[in-house]
Amino acid sequence: MEFSEHIKTANVEDVVLRQPLHPPLRGTLCITGHHLLFSDREEDEGRSSGQVLLLLRNIDAVEKRTSGSSGTITIKCKDLRVLQLDIPGMEQCLNIARSIETLSCLDCVSEMFPFFYRPSELNLQDQWGLSSPEEHYRQATELHNRWRLSSVNRDYSVCPTYPRAVVVPREISDDMLVKASRFRQGGRFPVLCYVHRKNGMVIVRSAQPLTGANRKRCKEDETLLQAVIGGSDKGYVIDTRSAQQAQQARMTGGGFESKSCYSQWKRLHRHMERGKALQESLIKLVEACGDESSNMDRWLSKLENSKWLSHVQTALSTAGLLAECVERDGRSVLVHGSEGTESTLLVSTLAQLIMDPGCRTLEGFLALLEREWVQAGHPFQQRCAHSAFSHARLQHESPVFLLLLDCAWQLWRQFPLALGFSEALLLRLADEAYASSYGTFLCNSEQERSVAGVREKTHCLFQALLRSRHRDSYCNPLYERTELAIWPSVHPQSLQLWRGFFLRWTPQTRLLEEAQEEIRNMIVEWEKLVMS
Repeated sequence: MEFSEHIKTANVEDVVLRQPLHPPLRGTLCITGHHLLFSDREEDEGRSSGQVLLLLRNIDAVEKRTSGSSGTITIKCKDLRVLQLDIPGMEQCLNIARSIETLSCLDCVSEMFPFFYRPSELNLQDQWGLSSPEEHYRQATELHNRWRLSSVNRDYSVCPTYPRAVVVPREISDDMLVKASRFRQGGRFPVLCYVHRKNGMVIVRSAQPLTGANRKRCKEDETLLQAVIGGSDKGYVIDTRSAQQAQQARMTGGGFESKSCYSQWKRLHRHMERGKALQESLIKLVEACGDESSNMDRWLSKLENSKWLSHVQTALSTAGLLAECVERDGRSVLVHGSEGTESTLLVSTLAQLIMDPGCRTLEGFLALLEREWVQAGHPFQQRCAHSAFSHARLQHESPVFLLLLDCAWQLWRQFPLALGFSEALLLRLADEAYASSYGTFLCNSEQERSVAGVREKTHCLFQALLRSRHRDSYCNPLYERTELAIWPSVHPQSLQLWRGFFLRWTPQTRLLEEAQEEIRNMIVEWEKLVMS
C-alpha cells in the first residue's frame, strides 16, 4: 500500500496545539504514513523550539469540529493523553482527520511502523528476544530428570497459539500430546511454566477440557496430568471461572476436570472477569479519571462503579492462592480458564513474581513476560487494538495485560525493596503494548509472527530496554534481593489507583513524579558515595 493515497494534506501551517501540562504552541503540523509531527515555530517570541512526534498507532479516537472556515481536531490517545489541534481551513482540517482515522487503524501487520523502524543503535542481526523455550529448558537443569522438551508443535499444527517447543512430562510421548491436544480448547494441552526451586512442585497451564454435555473423556489427557504430579497424592486445578460458568461451558462443548476421571486433582474455582467486562471497566475508570467536574464523593463513587480495583484484587488474590498451593502446601497446580490465553497467563505470571526472586529483577521480569505472554500466545493485536476512548464497537479488546502491569505496580508499591524494576518500566510496557516501534507485541501468536517475518524484519523491545541509555531509569535503586516469597495484601485499603498511569497527564501527578525523580537521584548519588 502507498501511504500517500491516504494523505490528502501532508502539512499545515499556523496550527495551534493544546496538550496536557504545556502551554498552547503554534507551528506546523505534518502527517506521514506512521506519525503526526508538530513543530513549534515561535522561537522569535523567546520560547524554545519544541517538537511533538506522535505514533499514529497510539491514536484511539479522533473527534472533529468545524466552525466557519477553520476546524478543531481532538485526538484521544491510547496512553490516555488528549491533544487538541486548531487548524485554519475547514478542508485541511477534514483531510487531516480522515488521514489520521485511516492510518491509525491499519490492519496489515507488515504496514505497521515496527517494519520501518531502524534506530542506529540496533541491528536486525542482533539476537531477537531474551530466551527461546529451547534455551530456557537447557538452562533449567533441574527439569531434565522428569521433564523433556517436545517439538510436537514445530509447524504449529497441534496448537496454533503455542510456541514450536514446549516442556512436558518425560514419560508422555508426542503421540499422546497430539491426542490430548484434541481434548483441550484451541489445542492448548497442559504444558509446564514453572518449577519451584526448593520443593520441585510445578505450575502447568492449559485451556479447558472439551468434555461437553456427554462428559467425554480422554485417557491421554488424564495420563498427562497424572504424570505432572508423579508420586504426589494430590494436585490442584485452579479454574479462573466460577463453578456455574464451568458447568455452563459443558453445554457449548467445554467443561472441567471431573472428580471421577481426575481423582487426584482437587478443583478450586475463582471467578475472574475477562473480555468485554474488563474492557468496559477500563472505559468507566478512564471516564472517571477524566471528569474534573466531580466532587470527591462522586469521583470515589465512579471509581468504585468501574470495578477496576476489584479486578486487581481478584487477580492478586487468585495468584496468591496459586502461590500458596505451591509454596506452602507443596502441591503442583494446573491453571486454566476457557481459552488459557488471558486470566490463566495473568495468574501464573503474578504467582511467579510472588514466589521467585529470579523473576523480580529487571531481566527476570522481562524474560517472564516473554515466556508467559509473548511465547505463550496472548493475542496482543486483538486485545490492544483499542484503549478506553475508541468509538468503535467492542470486538476482541480486553486490557488484561494492563491489568497485569497494574498488579505488578501494586506489588512494587507494597514491597519497595523486593522488585528490581521501576514504575517507569511498567509505564513503558503499558504504552508499548498499545502502540510500539518494536515488533515484540505485534500479532496474536508466535505462528503469526513467524508468518509475518517479525523476528527478521523488526527489533525486539526487551533487548532494546536492556541496552537503552535509559536502562538505569527502569531499575529500582532501592532493590535488595530477598529469597522469600512476597505475599501481597489484597484488603481494599491496601490497593490504590495506579496514579502514574491513570492520572499521568494531570499536574498533581507530574509534580509527584518530579519529586520521586529527585529522591531517586539522591539515592543514586548516595550509593555512588558509599561505593567510593
